[in-house]
Amino acid sequence: MQRFYKSRNKVAVLKCAVDMSQLSVEDEVELQSLLKQLLRSINDRISGAPSTECAEEILLHLEETDKNFHNYEFVKYLRQYVESSLGTVVEEETKSLTKDGQHAIGSGHDTLIHAVTRRTRDSDEYQQMMQTLKNTMILVVESLINKFEEDQLRKEEMHREKQHSQSNSHYSDNCSDSDSSFNQSYAFIRQEHLQALAEKLDSSRPKEVRWEALQALCCAPPSDVLSCESWSSLGRNLCTALTDLDLSDNVLQFIAKSFSSSPLNVTREIYTSLAKSVESSFQSHKLSFPTGSSAIDVNRPEISRLLKQIRLMNDFQKEVTTFWIRHPEKYMEEVIESTFSLLSLHHEHASASPGTEKALEPIHLLALLDIKATWFKKWMHGYYSRTVVLRLLERKYKSLMVAALQQCIHYGESCESFTDETVDTGSAEVQNSGSAQRSVYTGKELEYAFFVHSLCVLGKLLIYANGRKLFPIKVRKRKDPVTVTDLVVILISIMYQHPEPLHNDPSHTDSLSPSGLAMEVLWKLCERTECAAECLYQTPVIETLLAPVIALLTEQQAKLKSPAATLTLIADVLARIANTDRGLSLFLYEKNLVVAHSERTFAAHVIVQFTLRLLDKELSSLSESDMSDMLCGAFIFVCRQIYNTCEGLQVLRPYGLHKAVAAAWKKTSSLSERVPTPVPGAAAGKSTNDLQNMLIWEETLLDSLLNFAATPKGLLLLQQTGAINECVSYMFSRFTKKLQVSRCEKFGYGVMVTQVAATAPGVVALHSSGFVQALVVELWYVLECGSEDVRVVRPRPTPMDPIDRSCLKSFLSLVNLLSSSQSVWELLGRQPLANKSEYTLREMPTSIPDLIDRLIAVNSDAKINSLFHYEQSHTFGLRLLSVLCCNLDSFLLLESQYNICSMLLQSQRENVTELDTNKGEFIIDGLSVERNHVLVRVSVVGGPSERTLPPRALQEGEDPYPWPMFSSYPLPQCYTLEPPKIHHNSQDSELIAFLASPKEPTNQEDWMDICRRHYCRVMTSKPNSILNGNVLADLLEKVVAHLSNSSTECFFSPAQYKAEEKSVKSAAISSVEQLGINTCLRYGSFLKLLKEDAVNDLTLLMKHVKIFLSTQRVKTASELITQQDVYPGHDWLASTVFLIMAGDMERSLSLLLNLSSQLTSAFIWPARIHASVHVPLEVAESGIPPVYWCTAHYVEMLLKAEVPLVHSAFRISGFTPSQTCLHWLTQCFWNYLDWTEICHYVSTCVVMGPDYQVYMCVAIFKHLQPDILQQTQSQELQVFLKEFASSAAYPVLMVACHALSKIKGAPVVFVPTIIPLGYAEEEPIQGFKVSSYLEFMEGLEHRYRSIVLSDMKTICNPVE
Repeated sequence: MQRFYKSRNKVAVLKCAVDMSQLSVEDEVELQSLLKQLLRSINDRISGAPSTECAEEILLHLEETDKNFHNYEFVKYLRQYVESSLGTVVEEETKSLTKDGQHAIGSGHDTLIHAVTRRTRDSDEYQQMMQTLKNTMILVVESLINKFEEDQLRKEEMHREKQHSQSNSHYSDNCSDSDSSFNQSYAFIRQEHLQALAEKLDSSRPKEVRWEALQALCCAPPSDVLSCESWSSLGRNLCTALTDLDLSDNVLQFIAKSFSSSPLNVTREIYTSLAKSVESSFQSHKLSFPTGSSAIDVNRPEISRLLKQIRLMNDFQKEVTTFWIRHPEKYMEEVIESTFSLLSLHHEHASASPGTEKALEPIHLLALLDIKATWFKKWMHGYYSRTVVLRLLERKYKSLMVAALQQCIHYGESCESFTDETVDTGSAEVQNSGSAQRSVYTGKELEYAFFVHSLCVLGKLLIYANGRKLFPIKVRKRKDPVTVTDLVVILISIMYQHPEPLHNDPSHTDSLSPSGLAMEVLWKLCERTECAAECLYQTPVIETLLAPVIALLTEQQAKLKSPAATLTLIADVLARIANTDRGLSLFLYEKNLVVAHSERTFAAHVIVQFTLRLLDKELSSLSESDMSDMLCGAFIFVCRQIYNTCEGLQVLRPYGLHKAVAAAWKKTSSLSERVPTPVPGAAAGKSTNDLQNMLIWEETLLDSLLNFAATPKGLLLLQQTGAINECVSYMFSRFTKKLQVSRCEKFGYGVMVTQVAATAPGVVALHSSGFVQALVVELWYVLECGSEDVRVVRPRPTPMDPIDRSCLKSFLSLVNLLSSSQSVWELLGRQPLANKSEYTLREMPTSIPDLIDRLIAVNSDAKINSLFHYEQSHTFGLRLLSVLCCNLDSFLLLESQYNICSMLLQSQRENVTELDTNKGEFIIDGLSVERNHVLVRVSVVGGPSERTLPPRALQEGEDPYPWPMFSSYPLPQCYTLEPPKIHHNSQDSELIAFLASPKEPTNQEDWMDICRRHYCRVMTSKPNSILNGNVLADLLEKVVAHLSNSSTECFFSPAQYKAEEKSVKSAAISSVEQLGINTCLRYGSFLKLLKEDAVNDLTLLMKHVKIFLSTQRVKTASELITQQDVYPGHDWLASTVFLIMAGDMERSLSLLLNLSSQLTSAFIWPARIHASVHVPLEVAESGIPPVYWCTAHYVEMLLKAEVPLVHSAFRISGFTPSQTCLHWLTQCFWNYLDWTEICHYVSTCVVMGPDYQVYMCVAIFKHLQPDILQQTQSQELQVFLKEFASSAAYPVLMVACHALSKIKGAPVVFVPTIIPLGYAEEEPIQGFKVSSYLEFMEGLEHRYRSIVLSDMKTICNPVE
């Protein structure tokens, strides 16, 4: 065929030469010589062209692709002729155009060239030259073609004579079915010739005649042969010739060329004929091979012939998938069915007893050629072919699956009787068969190859649902059909018998080892949820996986050939199962394992018990060498997949695994320090290896400890081990290298960093590790420095957002770091700002105080001049300040230390048009708008219906920014809204009557039950039911007094508080506390709940509470700032109670003192439990509050079960629900809920129980689900939970100056380059009503109270 293409492509070359050239012909002979030389030079390019059109395209673009184009003699000849023929014309046209002045040399030079070229091509000389050239070239082409055909016929005649003179012993041309069919050339052939060849190929003709006919057929184009009228008889004769050892190779050569150059509608007929011929050969010859170690030589003529034919079929099987989708399905079905028909060939004596010969079947040879069933994997890959394959297997060829399954079962059963050497040697030899030519295989190797092929086929079937539907399958010698679960159990059993390859040589791959193959199938099943559910998450599978573990735990001898290797493989599969939600649930909640005395238990318990025994090296059934660090690390990794989830940690916590891992780490760390340093030249190989192994083991243990920080309660356990600093340093080292958390973890360290940063000890560890400094430096580099090593080809675009996309990652990282008020206190407490008189341009901030000094407190010319991008950087700082101030305790610290409000007001006073007079207008720019937003945010307290925050973006219309700016207090009234009016309903009267009733039931518990029913009835009677005012105050007072008088309801000892009035009045109030009091007074005045003189009563209440709580605190030796002296922040619950009691100090104090004896106080009153004597000293000194390690922990656990989309959104964003809950609950939902809903939160937790704090947070997340999912997509979830993101259009900024000047009648200065886009307003929890979700919370109570409330009651001993 290639010879045919060459002849056609040469014609194309000549035709293209006519089109390309602008020459005339001088001498025909010389031109032919030059053309021949050109064709020889580019022969490689055009000989590979599949068609004439492609050859023409190659030649037309030869100048572009061939660097030697202008060096060809043919091209030089043409260029010389152009100069001699058309040179005069070109010169005259050039002179004419330049003389007329139409085109000047210079900028119009190209125009001149185009004009000259156009006129030259239109000239008579050019037309005459082209006509002469065409006529001459036609003669040259015809002459070349005639000479080519004569030379070709002469070569064929010589070839026939030469072949005819050879003896019959040289019939074989030593062809190989792996040779490319494109290595031969073709010539045209007539139909009469093909008819004659078909007659010569008849089996009755002499072998010499048939051989010559095959040689001629191989030189003919396959498309002509396959389309000829005599193809039917020709095809039959070819199939007959396949059975002849002397002619088979020639037929295969023709078939190979046909496969490579013909469409499927032709090749499928050849393929099916070949398959039938192979099938017929196996049926007639009935070949066999010896069992055991006896060998069979595949070079035997009858086997070699079949092997070549099957190899050709296998090559076609693997290539046909790339194009059969372009043809009718029936063609593909014929190919698949003929293959299955051949492979289903099975002889009766194939299953004879061991020691006899077995039948050699097509599947054995196919397995040798394609041992991992690549052909089947390709057929199953696409839905188009997979449907046909599965349909045929189900309806006609289930025997194929039976044979494959039977082979796997037979191999699994024979594993125990075979020795390690026999079986592993066979597998090892089969592995090497691909790298070296072999011709001798033992019977066991053939059987093993068949097993590998069968296992790969079955493994591919298990992946697909319709493939699993083919099970169960009935096989011989088994009473019950084999199910999918049975097959997986068989694979695990095979893995147990051969856990590792025999050879330790690195050149030997274990890709064909039994354990490697079984593990490969199990891994693929683990990766697919549906597959894993049907195949792996079954009791028999888990029992089989853990059977050796249970045996070792019960001091029994496990039947394992290599215990350490086998148990490591088991741990790998267990870890992959535990990494999925369904698999984890299987381990935690299903009693599917039988241990001693027929007692059933959970898989998680068995795994953690075995891990603890490995850590302590207390398994007598295992030798010391088997209990290696690698094995122990593998099972710790399984436990890690369990305890890095909230529900998993709940199950494993009683075992104290964190203590065992920490003890092992401390021991290993001390031992690694004792290992002597290797001395150069000394024989210290063993100590070096020991040190390296110890360091690896030490990192493994640190990594395992670090993963406890994935959950809030786990972080407390990690802190209690004393290894939090080392773990965070290890995390930072991996974080900087951008390493993956583990092979099972889909996300990076973002979630873990966020969990750690939410607590005081965690953020201190992050700071000491260098993480905070690295974050600040990276931010500064992105914000101020930019990429110095990138060549500037165009200026950087002006950012369209206040926080450019390049800075967004750093911004979100800072938000995660500073989300908790405890983190802010640890990083900023007692840290003054530098406020230098001069800053160098190379001076970079390295800490959070430095960052605030340079980006937020920009109150001097020195700071402004030190910034390369002042507007963008300062806007970034103000936006960060806005996020920090969302946390009221963080704002109080910033205000008390840095006078943030005064600084912002001063900046607003200076940002006017006429600075020296009082008549100047505010300059509306990005910074003034941002400052105005922050000032309103920190100055006005209220929920979504109680305050209005000005947007950060200008508006379209006549007044782009209608919100008034201010530079002194009080604020304009437009930023506060009228509080909603409260309407009481009839249900309130029932509750009031109940509370006023002097009669109480004899049973104390009954009174609370009745009270709860009344409360629920009032809350749910109407959609917007509100319980407020005196009714709420009376309810809380009655309930708390009732519970405090009940010995069974008092969780803590009743308050014994008596303070002298003089000592109370003399108690000092810190600046933070005073700012908190002022904030509370502003909110109370807005709600019209307080009188003008309420400041004294509130101050007195805060002093009482402070003195009382100081008697409840331990004296800690902690170096944490948040653990020094008093509670870090304001007591927001005490302020809330003061407002509920309408400013009555006596009632407020009485309620708080009675509440302090209740379990509820430990969670809704953070100041009460801070460093409390009621918790262990280690926990009190930890700086981690119960609202984090208990409430937030269970919020995350319930979110995963009840609102999984929200849980996933948090996981993807790198933010955590626990951080948000800690923020909300610490400040008692101030600024996030309206006052009525804050009251309902307090009353619900007091009346219904402390666990309702968890349920309410879950209900809020459920309410926010649509917004959370939307913000996750835009990577703004962190800020959404503090501020909502929106933007304005850039054109609005361009018209702002003109619009304001026109409306206000005064000049307004506007800076158009500052683009105040971004987050438009704070987003409190819009539309949430406790009454609307109370039924939902009651449902959560019914399902989870036994877990949540029980764990809350362990607050006095949370780590045991």
